[in-house]
Amino acid sequence: MKLPVLNSVFSLFLLLLLSFSCASNLDYDQANNIKLEPIFVANLAYFDVPAHEFVTNDVEQSVIFDVPTVDIFNDGFFRKSLKKVEFFYEMENTINRTYVVNLVFLDRTNQVVHTTNFTVPAYTGLENKVTKTEIFENTQLDLLKRTTKIAFTLKMLPGAPLNENSSGKLILRSSVTAYLVVE
Repeated sequence: MKLPVLNSVFSLFLLLLLSFSCASNLDYDQANNIKLEPIFVANLAYFDVPAHEFVTNDVEQSVIFDVPTVDIFNDGFFRKSLKKVEFFYEMENTINRTYVVNLVFLDRTNQVVHTTNFTVPAYTGLENKVTKTEIFENTQLDLLKRTTKIAFTLKMLPGAPLNENSSGKLILRSSVTAYLVVE
């Protein structure tokens, strides 16, 4: 008969033990000190231009361009939180011609804010990739924030003539990595 009493005492002891808890004062002001540092990566531009597209009616076109709108810097929150931006470009050439890639960053009034360029050598049978990374911080970042368009220009340099049956292609891959600080 002592066993049920022992179980009751143990149960009572366990119940009393679980009914006690510890508490501390909560500091809700910590929410005012939150600092987040998100990183966003996005594709900027991509194109894949076959060699024959540099020929129209049997005439070489030595310049091809595109001017996409870049409206990411119009957002006030983004502009305020942006601390650093990295642009990454990769160009692959399998055409037997050298190309110069020019990028011109333009503001709302089409004034040049920043320019960059790089040369992609002619294809010689081996892998032919050129990469470039540009980092914008501080005053360079302030210039970048004014950008509303980026003009991409491909200029084909003199070399072996291309025709509508020419092989190879020019591939551009680019991305942007944005570093933000949200407080």
